[in-house]
Amino acid sequence: MGDDIPLAAQLSLLVILLLLSAFFSGSETALMSLNRYKLRHKAGEGHRGAQIAEKLLQRPDRLIGLILLGNNAAIISASSLVGVLSVQLGGELGFAIGTAALTLVVLIFVETAPKTLAALQPERVAFPAAYIYYPLLKIFYPLVWLTNIMANGVLWLLGLRKTDAEGYTLSREELRTVVYEAGARISGKYRQMLLSILDLEKVTVDDVMVPHNEIIGIDLDNDIQKIISLLRSSEHTRLPVYRDNIDNVQGILHLRKIANIFTQPDFTKDKLEELLEEPYFVPEGTPLSTQLMQFQRAHRRFALVVDEYGDIQGIVALEDILEEIVGEFTTDPAADEEDVIQETENSWLVNGMANIRELNKLMSWNLPTTGPKTVSGLIVEQLQTIPESGTDLRINKHRIEIIEARRNRVRLARFHVEGSQKNKNG
Repeated sequence: MGDDIPLAAQLSLLVILLLLSAFFSGSETALMSLNRYKLRHKAGEGHRGAQIAEKLLQRPDRLIGLILLGNNAAIISASSLVGVLSVQLGGELGFAIGTAALTLVVLIFVETAPKTLAALQPERVAFPAAYIYYPLLKIFYPLVWLTNIMANGVLWLLGLRKTDAEGYTLSREELRTVVYEAGARISGKYRQMLLSILDLEKVTVDDVMVPHNEIIGIDLDNDIQKIISLLRSSEHTRLPVYRDNIDNVQGILHLRKIANIFTQPDFTKDKLEELLEEPYFVPEGTPLSTQLMQFQRAHRRFALVVDEYGDIQGIVALEDILEEIVGEFTTDPAADEEDVIQETENSWLVNGMANIRELNKLMSWNLPTTGPKTVSGLIVEQLQTIPESGTDLRINKHRIEIIEARRNRVRLARFHVEGSQKNKNG
Protein backbone atom coordinates (compact mmCIF):
# COMPACT_ATOMS: atom_id res chain seq x y z
CA MET A 1 0.00 0.00 0.00
CA GLY A 2 2.88 2.34 0.79
CA ASP A 3 4.20 1.84 -2.74
CA ASP A 4 1.07 3.56 -4.15
CA ILE A 5 1.76 6.78 -2.19
CA PRO A 6 4.57 9.09 -3.31
CA LEU A 7 7.55 9.31 -0.93
CA ALA A 8 7.16 13.09 -0.60
CA ALA A 9 3.54 12.67 0.46
CA GLN A 10 4.50 10.06 3.07
CA LEU A 11 7.25 12.30 4.48
CA SER A 12 4.85 15.26 4.57
CA LEU A 13 2.28 13.15 6.40
CA LEU A 14 4.96 12.05 8.87
CA VAL A 15 5.91 15.66 9.61
CA ILE A 16 2.23 16.56 10.11
CA LEU A 17 1.73 13.65 12.51
CA LEU A 18 4.82 14.63 14.52
CA LEU A 19 3.65 18.27 14.67
CA LEU A 20 0.25 17.12 15.90
CA SER A 21 1.89 15.01 18.58
CA ALA A 22 4.07 17.95 19.60
CA PHE A 23 0.95 20.12 19.82
CA PHE A 24 -0.85 17.60 22.02
CA SER A 25 2.19 17.13 24.28
CA GLY A 26 2.93 20.83 24.71
CA SER A 27 -0.68 21.94 25.14
CA GLU A 28 -1.29 19.27 27.78
CA THR A 29 1.63 20.57 29.84
CA ALA A 30 0.52 24.17 29.31
CA LEU A 31 -3.07 23.58 30.37
CA MET A 32 -2.06 21.61 33.44
CA SER A 33 0.57 24.23 34.37
CA LEU A 34 -1.84 27.15 34.37
CA ASN A 35 -2.12 29.04 37.63
CA ARG A 36 -5.77 28.43 38.48
CA TYR A 37 -6.13 31.71 40.36
CA LYS A 38 -4.61 33.80 37.57
CA LEU A 39 -6.79 31.84 35.12
CA ARG A 40 -9.90 32.63 37.13
CA HIS A 41 -8.90 36.30 37.29
CA LYS A 42 -8.35 36.53 33.53
CA ALA A 43 -11.62 34.70 32.87
CA GLY A 44 -13.41 37.15 35.14
CA GLU A 45 -11.92 40.03 33.15
CA GLY A 46 -13.48 38.61 29.98
CA HIS A 47 -10.44 36.94 28.36
CA ARG A 48 -12.09 34.46 25.96
CA GLY A 49 -9.17 32.02 25.83
CA ALA A 50 -9.02 31.95 29.64
CA GLN A 51 -12.78 31.37 29.86
CA ILE A 52 -12.60 28.39 27.49
CA ALA A 53 -9.52 26.97 29.27
CA GLU A 54 -11.25 27.30 32.64
CA LYS A 55 -14.31 25.49 31.30
CA LEU A 56 -12.14 22.68 29.91
CA LEU A 57 -10.27 22.31 33.19
CA GLN A 58 -13.49 21.90 35.13
CA ARG A 59 -13.45 18.32 33.83
CA PRO A 60 -9.74 17.50 33.51
CA ASP A 61 -10.48 13.79 32.98
CA ARG A 62 -12.29 14.58 29.72
CA LEU A 63 -9.61 17.00 28.57
CA ILE A 64 -6.80 14.54 29.30
CA GLY A 65 -8.76 11.78 27.60
CA LEU A 66 -9.10 13.88 24.45
CA ILE A 67 -5.42 14.88 24.46
CA LEU A 68 -4.22 11.30 24.96
CA LEU A 69 -6.50 10.02 22.23
CA GLY A 70 -5.11 12.56 19.78
CA ASN A 71 -1.52 12.15 20.89
CA ASN A 72 -1.55 8.36 20.82
CA ALA A 73 -3.28 8.31 17.45
CA ALA A 74 -0.63 10.66 16.03
CA ILE A 75 2.34 8.79 17.55
CA ILE A 76 1.08 5.33 16.60
CA SER A 77 0.33 6.50 13.05
CA ALA A 78 3.78 8.13 12.82
CA SER A 79 5.46 4.95 14.09
CA SER A 80 3.61 2.81 11.53
CA LEU A 81 4.48 5.23 8.75
CA VAL A 82 8.17 5.28 9.73
CA GLY A 83 8.16 1.50 9.76
CA VAL A 84 6.75 1.35 6.24
CA LEU A 85 9.16 4.00 4.96
CA SER A 86 12.17 2.38 6.61
CA VAL A 87 11.46 -1.04 5.13
CA GLN A 88 10.90 0.49 1.69
CA LEU A 89 14.15 2.43 1.79
CA GLY A 90 16.51 0.12 3.66
CA GLY A 91 14.99 -3.18 4.56
CA GLU A 92 15.54 -4.60 8.04
CA LEU A 93 18.55 -2.38 8.67
CA GLY A 94 16.55 0.65 7.55
CA PHE A 95 13.75 -0.35 9.94
CA ALA A 96 16.20 -0.37 12.88
CA ILE A 97 17.70 2.96 11.87
CA GLY A 98 14.23 4.48 11.32
CA THR A 99 13.02 3.33 14.74
CA ALA A 100 16.08 4.82 16.46
CA ALA A 101 15.75 8.08 14.51
CA LEU A 102 12.03 8.35 15.32
CA THR A 103 12.74 7.77 19.01
CA LEU A 104 15.29 10.60 19.03
CA VAL A 105 13.02 12.97 17.09
CA VAL A 106 10.04 12.25 19.35
CA LEU A 107 12.13 12.67 22.50
CA ILE A 108 13.60 16.04 21.46
CA PHE A 109 11.12 17.71 19.12
CA VAL A 110 7.81 16.14 20.13
CA GLU A 111 8.16 15.78 23.90
CA THR A 112 11.01 17.69 25.58
CA ALA A 113 11.06 20.94 23.57
CA PRO A 114 7.25 21.50 23.39
CA LYS A 115 6.73 20.61 27.03
CA THR A 116 9.58 22.85 28.18
CA LEU A 117 8.20 25.75 26.15
CA ALA A 118 4.71 25.11 27.54
CA ALA A 119 5.98 24.97 31.13
CA LEU A 120 7.81 28.29 30.67
CA GLN A 121 4.97 30.05 28.83
CA PRO A 122 1.79 28.18 29.76
CA GLU A 123 -0.67 30.94 28.92
CA ARG A 124 0.80 31.58 25.46
CA VAL A 125 0.34 27.90 24.59
CA ALA A 126 -2.79 27.00 26.56
CA PHE A 127 -5.16 29.78 25.51
CA PRO A 128 -4.84 29.25 21.72
CA ALA A 129 -5.00 25.47 22.27
CA ALA A 130 -8.23 25.87 24.22
CA TYR A 131 -9.95 27.21 21.07
CA ILE A 132 -9.01 23.94 19.30
CA TYR A 133 -9.85 21.53 22.11
CA TYR A 134 -13.30 22.93 22.82
CA PRO A 135 -14.87 21.92 19.47
CA LEU A 136 -12.77 18.71 19.32
CA LEU A 137 -14.19 17.65 22.67
CA LYS A 138 -17.73 18.04 21.34
CA ILE A 139 -16.93 16.11 18.15
CA PHE A 140 -15.16 13.20 19.85
CA TYR A 141 -17.20 13.28 23.06
CA PRO A 142 -18.64 9.71 22.72
CA LEU A 143 -15.17 8.22 22.28
CA VAL A 144 -13.73 10.36 25.12
CA TRP A 145 -16.65 9.42 27.37
CA LEU A 146 -16.14 5.71 26.70
CA THR A 147 -12.40 6.01 27.35
CA ASN A 148 -12.98 7.84 30.64
CA ILE A 149 -15.55 5.28 31.78
CA MET A 150 -13.00 2.51 31.37
CA ALA A 151 -10.17 4.55 32.93
CA ASN A 152 -12.30 5.57 35.91
CA GLY A 153 -13.31 1.93 36.31
CA VAL A 154 -9.67 0.94 36.63
CA LEU A 155 -9.11 3.72 39.21
CA TRP A 156 -12.21 2.61 41.11
CA LEU A 157 -10.81 -0.92 41.33
CA LEU A 158 -7.62 0.60 42.77
CA GLY A 159 -9.67 2.36 45.46
CA LEU A 160 -9.41 5.90 44.10
CA ARG A 161 -12.62 7.91 43.98
CA LYS A 162 -13.25 11.31 42.42
CA THR A 163 -14.12 12.68 45.85
CA ASP A 164 -10.58 11.80 46.99
CA ALA A 165 -9.06 14.39 44.66
CA GLU A 166 -7.87 17.59 46.31
CA GLY A 167 -9.48 20.84 45.27
CA TYR A 168 -7.71 24.07 44.56
CA THR A 169 -8.38 25.67 47.91
CA LEU A 170 -5.33 26.85 49.84
CA SER A 171 -4.62 26.39 53.51
CA ARG A 172 -3.58 29.34 55.65
CA GLU A 173 0.07 28.29 55.49
CA GLU A 174 -0.11 27.88 51.71
CA LEU A 175 -1.59 31.36 51.46
CA ARG A 176 1.29 32.66 53.55
CA THR A 177 3.69 31.11 51.05
CA VAL A 178 1.84 32.76 48.16
CA VAL A 179 2.07 36.16 49.88
CA TYR A 180 5.79 35.68 50.62
CA GLU A 181 6.52 34.65 47.03
CA ALA A 182 4.67 37.66 45.63
CA GLY A 183 7.93 39.53 46.23
CA ALA A 184 8.14 43.03 44.83
CA ARG A 185 4.62 42.82 43.41
CA ILE A 186 3.32 43.55 46.92
CA SER A 187 5.00 46.23 49.02
CA GLY A 188 6.49 45.18 52.33
CA LYS A 189 3.84 47.11 54.26
CA TYR A 190 0.90 45.47 52.52
CA ARG A 191 2.55 42.05 52.60
CA GLN A 192 2.89 42.34 56.38
CA MET A 193 -0.77 43.39 56.64
CA LEU A 194 -1.88 40.34 54.65
CA LEU A 195 0.24 38.05 56.80
CA SER A 196 -1.21 39.65 59.94
CA ILE A 197 -4.74 38.98 58.69
CA LEU A 198 -3.84 35.33 58.13
CA ASP A 199 -2.53 35.19 61.71
CA LEU A 200 -5.69 36.59 63.30
CA GLU A 201 -7.03 33.09 63.98
CA LYS A 202 -3.86 32.19 65.89
CA VAL A 203 -4.02 35.30 68.11
CA THR A 204 -6.67 35.60 70.82
CA VAL A 205 -8.17 38.51 72.74
CA ASP A 206 -5.97 37.48 75.67
CA ASP A 207 -2.90 38.45 73.64
CA VAL A 208 -3.98 42.03 72.94
CA MET A 209 -6.25 42.95 75.84
CA VAL A 210 -5.40 45.45 78.54
CA PRO A 211 -4.98 43.15 81.58
CA HIS A 212 -7.17 43.42 84.67
CA ASN A 213 -4.60 45.25 86.79
CA GLU A 214 -4.02 47.93 84.14
CA ILE A 215 -7.65 48.82 83.43
CA ILE A 216 -8.44 52.49 83.87
CA GLY A 217 -12.06 53.14 84.81
CA ILE A 218 -14.41 55.21 86.94
CA ASP A 219 -15.20 54.03 90.46
CA LEU A 220 -18.62 55.34 91.48
CA ASP A 221 -17.57 55.02 95.12
CA ASN A 222 -15.16 57.93 94.60
CA ASP A 223 -16.32 61.48 95.22
CA ILE A 224 -17.63 63.47 92.29
CA GLN A 225 -14.61 65.79 92.10
CA LYS A 226 -12.22 62.86 91.70
CA ILE A 227 -14.45 61.43 88.95
CA ILE A 228 -14.51 64.78 87.14
CA SER A 229 -10.72 65.03 87.40
CA LEU A 230 -10.37 61.56 85.85
CA LEU A 231 -12.78 62.47 83.03
CA ARG A 232 -10.79 65.59 82.22
CA SER A 233 -7.44 63.78 82.11
CA SER A 234 -8.57 60.60 80.39
CA GLU A 235 -6.79 59.67 77.14
CA HIS A 236 -9.46 57.09 76.30
CA THR A 237 -12.82 57.64 74.61
CA ARG A 238 -14.52 54.77 76.47
CA LEU A 239 -14.18 53.94 80.15
CA PRO A 240 -15.69 51.13 82.22
CA VAL A 241 -17.71 52.39 85.18
CA TYR A 242 -17.81 50.20 88.31
CA ARG A 243 -18.41 50.16 92.04
CA ASP A 244 -15.59 49.21 94.40
CA ASN A 245 -13.71 47.08 91.80
CA ILE A 246 -13.77 46.37 88.08
CA ASP A 247 -15.51 43.00 88.56
CA ASN A 248 -18.60 44.94 89.66
CA VAL A 249 -18.89 46.84 86.38
CA GLN A 250 -22.02 48.96 85.91
CA GLY A 251 -21.58 49.95 82.26
CA ILE A 252 -19.39 51.63 79.69
CA LEU A 253 -19.18 55.42 79.42
CA HIS A 254 -18.50 57.05 76.07
CA LEU A 255 -16.82 60.38 76.84
CA ARG A 256 -18.38 61.97 73.80
CA LYS A 257 -21.77 61.74 75.51
CA ILE A 258 -20.55 63.55 78.59
CA ALA A 259 -18.13 66.11 77.14
CA ASN A 260 -20.42 69.11 77.74
CA ILE A 261 -22.11 67.80 80.88
CA PHE A 262 -19.53 67.04 83.55
CA THR A 263 -18.39 70.68 83.61
CA GLN A 264 -21.86 71.85 84.66
CA PRO A 265 -22.43 72.68 88.37
CA ASP A 266 -25.35 70.25 88.74
CA PHE A 267 -23.42 67.27 87.36
CA THR A 268 -23.97 64.20 89.57
CA LYS A 269 -23.21 60.52 89.59
CA ASP A 270 -26.84 59.81 88.77
CA LYS A 271 -26.54 61.78 85.52
CA LEU A 272 -23.36 59.89 84.72
CA GLU A 273 -25.08 56.52 85.25
CA GLU A 274 -27.92 57.54 82.91
CA LEU A 275 -25.41 57.76 80.06
CA LEU A 276 -23.88 54.33 80.56
CA GLU A 277 -24.02 51.72 77.82
CA GLU A 278 -24.66 48.08 78.60
CA PRO A 279 -21.30 46.30 79.06
CA TYR A 280 -20.37 43.82 76.32
CA PHE A 281 -18.63 40.66 77.50
CA VAL A 282 -16.57 38.18 75.48
CA PRO A 283 -14.96 34.93 76.68
CA GLU A 284 -11.20 34.68 77.03
CA GLY A 285 -9.46 32.69 74.30
CA THR A 286 -11.65 34.11 71.52
CA PRO A 287 -9.62 34.34 68.27
CA LEU A 288 -9.21 37.88 66.97
CA SER A 289 -10.76 36.90 63.63
CA THR A 290 -13.91 35.80 65.46
CA GLN A 291 -13.95 38.84 67.73
CA LEU A 292 -13.57 41.19 64.77
CA MET A 293 -16.72 39.73 63.22
CA GLN A 294 -18.54 39.86 66.56
CA PHE A 295 -17.69 43.54 66.98
CA GLN A 296 -19.09 44.17 63.50
CA ARG A 297 -22.22 42.09 64.11
CA ALA A 298 -22.95 43.69 67.50
CA HIS A 299 -21.98 47.21 66.36
CA ARG A 300 -19.54 47.42 69.26
CA ARG A 301 -15.98 48.70 69.59
CA PHE A 302 -15.19 47.80 73.20
CA ALA A 303 -15.54 44.56 75.19
CA LEU A 304 -14.75 43.16 78.62
CA VAL A 305 -12.92 39.82 78.52
CA VAL A 306 -14.15 37.33 81.13
CA ASP A 307 -13.02 33.87 82.22
CA GLU A 308 -15.24 30.80 82.72
CA TYR A 309 -16.33 32.11 86.11
CA GLY A 310 -17.38 35.49 84.74
CA ASP A 311 -14.47 37.34 86.34
CA ILE A 312 -13.09 40.18 84.24
CA GLN A 313 -9.62 39.47 82.88
CA GLY A 314 -9.13 42.59 80.78
CA ILE A 315 -10.59 44.82 78.10
CA VAL A 316 -10.20 44.65 74.34
CA ALA A 317 -11.10 47.32 71.81
CA LEU A 318 -11.60 47.26 68.07
CA GLU A 319 -8.49 49.41 67.78
CA ASP A 320 -6.42 46.65 69.42
CA ILE A 321 -7.44 44.19 66.70
CA LEU A 322 -6.86 46.67 63.89
CA GLU A 323 -3.38 47.39 65.26
CA GLU A 324 -2.60 43.68 64.89
CA ILE A 325 -3.24 44.12 61.15
CA VAL A 326 -1.88 47.55 60.31
CA GLY A 327 0.50 48.18 63.21
CA GLU A 328 0.39 50.74 65.98
CA PHE A 329 -1.70 53.84 65.31
CA THR A 330 0.38 55.82 67.77
CA THR A 331 3.84 55.36 69.18
CA ASP A 332 4.94 55.96 72.72
CA PRO A 333 8.75 56.02 72.90
CA ALA A 334 8.62 56.52 76.63
CA ALA A 335 6.75 53.25 77.02
CA ASP A 336 9.37 51.45 74.92
CA GLU A 337 12.15 52.87 77.05
CA GLU A 338 10.31 51.73 80.16
CA ASP A 339 9.88 48.15 78.94
CA VAL A 340 13.23 47.55 77.19
CA ILE A 341 16.56 49.25 77.82
CA GLN A 342 19.65 48.13 75.90
CA GLU A 343 22.73 47.73 78.08
CA THR A 344 25.27 46.21 75.71
CA GLU A 345 25.25 44.82 72.17
CA ASN A 346 23.63 41.56 73.31
CA SER A 347 21.93 42.36 76.61
CA TRP A 348 18.76 44.25 77.53
CA LEU A 349 16.94 45.13 80.72
CA VAL A 350 13.27 44.13 80.36
CA ASN A 351 10.30 45.11 82.50
CA GLY A 352 8.66 42.01 83.97
CA MET A 353 5.22 43.21 82.87
CA ALA A 354 6.28 43.64 79.23
CA ASN A 355 3.95 41.81 76.83
CA ILE A 356 5.73 38.86 75.19
CA ARG A 357 4.14 39.25 71.76
CA GLU A 358 4.96 42.95 71.67
CA LEU A 359 8.49 42.16 72.83
CA ASN A 360 8.93 39.59 70.05
CA LYS A 361 7.75 42.09 67.44
CA LEU A 362 9.83 44.92 68.85
CA MET A 363 13.05 42.95 69.28
CA SER A 364 12.64 40.16 66.69
CA TRP A 365 12.94 37.60 69.47
CA ASN A 366 11.24 34.19 69.59
CA LEU A 367 9.93 33.88 73.13
CA PRO A 368 7.02 31.39 73.51
CA THR A 369 3.60 33.00 73.11
CA THR A 370 1.32 30.00 73.70
CA GLY A 371 1.26 30.35 77.49
CA PRO A 372 1.74 33.39 79.74
CA LYS A 373 1.40 36.83 78.19
CA THR A 374 4.05 38.69 80.20
CA VAL A 375 7.76 38.18 80.80
CA SER A 376 7.12 37.66 84.51
CA GLY A 377 4.48 35.02 83.81
CA LEU A 378 6.78 33.22 81.37
CA ILE A 379 9.66 33.10 83.85
CA VAL A 380 7.43 31.90 86.70
CA GLU A 381 5.94 29.19 84.47
CA GLN A 382 9.40 27.99 83.43
CA LEU A 383 10.72 27.86 87.00
CA GLN A 384 7.43 26.76 88.62
CA THR A 385 8.17 29.18 91.45
CA ILE A 386 8.66 32.88 92.16
CA PRO A 387 12.43 33.29 91.58
CA GLU A 388 14.85 35.17 93.75
CA SER A 389 17.07 37.95 92.42
CA GLY A 390 20.16 36.55 90.72
CA THR A 391 18.42 33.43 89.40
CA ASP A 392 19.40 32.43 85.85
CA LEU A 393 17.42 30.44 83.31
CA ARG A 394 17.46 29.81 79.57
CA ILE A 395 14.48 30.06 77.20
CA ASN A 396 15.29 29.20 73.58
CA LYS A 397 18.36 31.30 72.72
CA HIS A 398 17.76 33.77 75.53
CA ARG A 399 19.67 33.58 78.80
CA ILE A 400 17.63 35.43 81.40
CA GLU A 401 18.95 36.83 84.69
CA ILE A 402 16.46 37.90 87.33
CA ILE A 403 17.44 41.38 88.51
CA GLU A 404 14.49 42.15 90.79
CA ALA A 405 11.61 40.00 92.04
CA ARG A 406 9.18 41.12 94.69
CA ARG A 407 6.09 39.55 96.17
CA ASN A 408 4.39 37.51 93.47
CA ARG A 409 6.12 38.55 90.25
CA VAL A 410 9.36 39.40 88.49
CA ARG A 411 9.89 43.15 88.30
CA LEU A 412 13.03 43.35 86.15
CA ALA A 413 15.09 40.85 84.14
CA ARG A 414 18.23 41.02 82.04
CA PHE A 415 18.10 39.27 78.66
CA HIS A 416 21.31 37.99 77.08
CA VAL A 417 20.65 37.08 73.44
CA GLU A 418 23.03 34.83 71.53
CA GLY A 419 24.10 35.77 68.02
CA SER A 420 23.16 38.85 66.04
CA GLN A 421 19.74 40.07 67.08
CA LYS A 422 17.76 43.08 66.02
CA ASN A 423 17.71 45.69 68.72
CA LYS A 424 14.75 47.88 69.36
CA ASN A 425 16.07 50.62 67.14
CA GLY A 426 16.82 48.22 64.28
